[in-house]
Amino acid sequence: MVSYLLLDREEREVQVAEGIFQVQLPLPFPLRTVNCYVLRDGDGWTIIDTGINYPAGRAAWRAALAELEIAPKTIQRIVLTHAHPDHYGMAGWLAERSGATVQLAPLEQEFVRVAWHAGAANEQVIVEFFQAHGMPAELAEQVRHSMAETRTMTLPWPATSVIEPGELMQIGERSFQVLATPGHSDQHLAFYCAEERLLLCGDAVLIKITPNISLWPHGRPDPLADFLQSLDRLAELHVELALPGHGPLIRTFGERLAELRAHHHERLVIMEQAAGSGATAFSICTAVFPTSTLSPHQLRFAMAETLAHLEYLVGVGSLERAGGMYRRLLKESLTDGMHYTRRETL
Repeated sequence: MVSYLLLDREEREVQVAEGIFQVQLPLPFPLRTVNCYVLRDGDGWTIIDTGINYPAGRAAWRAALAELEIAPKTIQRIVLTHAHPDHYGMAGWLAERSGATVQLAPLEQEFVRVAWHAGAANEQVIVEFFQAHGMPAELAEQVRHSMAETRTMTLPWPATSVIEPGELMQIGERSFQVLATPGHSDQHLAFYCAEERLLLCGDAVLIKITPNISLWPHGRPDPLADFLQSLDRLAELHVELALPGHGPLIRTFGERLAELRAHHHERLVIMEQAAGSGATAFSICTAVFPTSTLSPHQLRFAMAETLAHLEYLVGVGSLERAGGMYRRLLKESLTDGMHYTRRETL
């Protein structure tokens, strides 16, 4: 577990724009920290994302709110970019202490229902899904245990209301466009203030690491296609400062979008080559990622990201899937210069 005490005060809470404070919270994962944002909202405050609920995270919020001189009852609203545990996990804890409403996108509400409220059943489905794609049963059970442990760190579950993509969200004197940026999650949201060229981008764009793009049995069928299309839409914005969910602030936004596209193109070529004349997703995963060194938590995301890339390649006609096997169709790679059109839309 990462202790909050490892984060010095300068890093914990810092003003990143007028009336916007970034609060770094510890995570019990190698990712180490998550960025949450506290925005002045008239006489009160709005919080964007919340961290995961475990003792170090709760201590971090108490210390940050005290440092910023924010009384919990002045927190009016909690808005979530998405419902992954490191962003959703303390929403209920904060809502209980503040009385704040909790808002997220409709498909993220559905993720909450499937992944957290009905978690044990979902974990069984994922274990069976991974085993069908070649993961050994012993490793799959370790993944199940890790998922169940993480689920406990999302309690208590808050009542939530919907915020729809396309809405305008007023926070204090700022007006934010609510943008759907699916890929990292099914209906990940970003919030854009055109007047200031300011984007709260959550995990849609990160600067030091690449957002995980994963295929899940309960999720959208082609998350990598979603993600690349989201990058295209984000490229149409004028962004001078992006506030991400992890890592440093982003001041070279267009350049970072290009880097993310290049990363996934390279990964697609590697995955296509690894499939060869026929391989399971797990064997491809072990060829691409250092799976022997990964924790069950990390292995789950490596496997799901492998599947996301393989299904993209199936969609563009570069691979075929037969049962739990993927096979390369053509000698010449279709990933060179590919432009993908979605096969189906939810």
